[in-house]
Amino acid sequence: MPLINVKLIENVFTPAQKQEMIEKITDTMVAIEGETMRGVTWVCVEEVQSGDWGIGGQCLTTEAVHELQAAEPVTA
Repeated sequence: MPLINVKLIENVFTPAQKQEMIEKITDTMVAIEGETMRGVTWVCVEEVQSGDWGIGGQCLTTEAVHELQAAEPVTA
């Protein structure tokens, strides 16, 4: 029985987006394991408080993630 933990910075994703994550992650595991495992595939979404998450030695906040989401993608 797989248990998948997903950690997110609080207030970045909507409840609908988190539900979509749960559905798609479950679908991915079922594609690997087989349909009989759907009912025993657990996905746990946990939110980490803004500023309690760090990358490269720097704290990452909800606001910083929103700025990243709003930024124009870089094209080569």
